[in-house]
Amino acid sequence: MPVFVRSFRLKKRLVIIILLLVITFLYGYKYAASRHEESNIAALSWVVANKLIVIDPGHGGEDPGATGTTGIHEKDIVLSVSKKLAAILREAGAEAVLTRDSDRELSDPSVSDLYTAKIQDLSRRVDLANNRGADVFISIHVNSFPDPREDGAQTFYQPGSEESKKLGVAIQYELNRFLANPGREAKPVDYFANRMTKMPSTIVEIGFITNPKEEKLMLDQDYQGKVAWAVYAGIVRYFAMSKPAFAVPLNHMANNN
Repeated sequence: MPVFVRSFRLKKRLVIIILLLVITFLYGYKYAASRHEESNIAALSWVVANKLIVIDPGHGGEDPGATGTTGIHEKDIVLSVSKKLAAILREAGAEAVLTRDSDRELSDPSVSDLYTAKIQDLSRRVDLANNRGADVFISIHVNSFPDPREDGAQTFYQPGSEESKKLGVAIQYELNRFLANPGREAKPVDYFANRMTKMPSTIVEIGFITNPKEEKLMLDQDYQGKVAWAVYAGIVRYFAMSKPAFAVPLNHMANNN
């Protein structure tokens, strides 16, 4: 075998080895950073003790929400994630209340007009939080878009509400830390639920059901657990911001999304 061929193959192997080492280092660093962040959140979990968190799994019953390529409905994914989030919050000492804990709507069965039924359904979700005097309201949804390449989780908060913005940004910060496809930013959008709640609130779109890869992730129970943990971490981050010793500037979190 000519010397230059052997030399080329050795260099090629060396390049491959270096690339593998770099990839291993990056994954190791990301894993270590993730574990460190989990430890930080665990240490701050006391800030949610005795807080009343209302979790709203979007849609339900005759309203399936968005539908994925596999035929799975938004209403089923968000209910599963919401139950996982409630369990984590309760373990941390918070009172977590679900607006629905089964596949149902909150509107009266006798209401036949779809628009009226939807407004009644949404109003009852909001009323539950307002009447109970919740500390925060978290509505869990799944996104959809005609372009299947769109991906990533994203939060939405009511324009003009500084506390809702803090909550949305804090959750977005943690979603981008813990989940696949990071990079989206918390956005101000005038949605009914956010507008009508009397406490800080945010809508969390946990991913795009129209993206086949992300749909597959959201059907995985372990990934749903990661989503629930990320939202929980954001809630903890939000309440910790009111404690001077643990506060993270809002612009710092926004700039690191």
